[in-house]
Amino acid sequence: MKSQVAFTDEDDCESCRLAYCWWRTATKFDECAKLKLDFPDVSILTPRLRLLRELERLALIAPDGLNELRHKLLGYRSGDFWVPIGGINKEDMDIPPVNTILLVGFSGSGKSSLINLMYSILGRSGLIPFAQTSSGSCSNYTTMYMEEHNVLRSMRSGFCVYDSRGFDYGRTREALEELSSWMSEGVHHNQLCLRYRDSKMMTDDMENDDMGSSSTFVLRRVNCVIVVANMAEIYQALKAGDLKPLEAIRQLFCCAALRNSNENPLVILTHGDLLSTEERIDGRLKICECLDISETNGVYDIVCLTEYGFLEEECDPVSAYALTEVVYRALLISDRGQLPKKRFHHRALLILLCLVRFIGVCFAFLADVCSKLGEKEKLRI
Repeated sequence: MKSQVAFTDEDDCESCRLAYCWWRTATKFDECAKLKLDFPDVSILTPRLRLLRELERLALIAPDGLNELRHKLLGYRSGDFWVPIGGINKEDMDIPPVNTILLVGFSGSGKSSLINLMYSILGRSGLIPFAQTSSGSCSNYTTMYMEEHNVLRSMRSGFCVYDSRGFDYGRTREALEELSSWMSEGVHHNQLCLRYRDSKMMTDDMENDDMGSSSTFVLRRVNCVIVVANMAEIYQALKAGDLKPLEAIRQLFCCAALRNSNENPLVILTHGDLLSTEERIDGRLKICECLDISETNGVYDIVCLTEYGFLEEECDPVSAYALTEVVYRALLISDRGQLPKKRFHHRALLILLCLVRFIGVCFAFLADVCSKLGEKEKLRI
């Protein structure tokens, strides 16, 4: 029996309410339910039981916690979650006016669908799509530009979310290089994402369009990264003996450029509704084991019901709360990773260091030239 929801005109919302706690049909759930009666040592629990407890936590908090977290995000301003560390005052921190959250993943992982879901839950936009997805008749569509989204739809929003072009499983090295450039150089709205395999005609047209439109947008430093993975695709590939998608996600997750204040990137697993209950649990456990992370901390299984034409908040409050918690945690990581402002003496020291290195390179070049001239002179004599 699949865990995805089949809706009818008569019982659509009721079926949805029964389905959002999909894990309660899993084996050993009764054993998890018994744990509610006492306080067991979590360290001795199996990964499966820990995962079931985490899903129950989300179901317990979701009804009341969603509005509370949403209220915090609506009133959030960049730096609100910063706490004094290292004896530096907040005035001396280089806090941007807007924190930037970047969604990355491979093609078809559901990044644009998550953006629409954020608009629906946080911006109260209903089912209006703000980002084009690859579902339905547009199955071959892929995001070609970096897109900045104000998912709160507020003029005073303290954060934005960037949708990026999906990577190719067969070109992980190219993906890591492009990702490293985003993290080091920053991103801006309408930034063109060209790949080696793109056709020459499409490349020329997009470069011409991009030259005049994107240069005026603000360049933003990426503060937190969320890795989006298609759990159904990865699990089906594993069943067929194909380790490429799982290994590609591992390389993307372990990219050193994504680390912020020694924090791992957050992970969102999508399309779990296409798997059975047991496959969905097993897939999450296998992915977390490969990434060498906890199955209950920083990993979320989220289904985008807005793609099916249903409001997530009404039909799946667990996924709605989980997505809100992801954004909240991303902002906590962003403010914890803010850097101190660079003072004049820091800049002067950096310039001096570059100058010394340049002089060293010049002396090395002159020494090499003189050495070669001396050898030629000896041969001539």
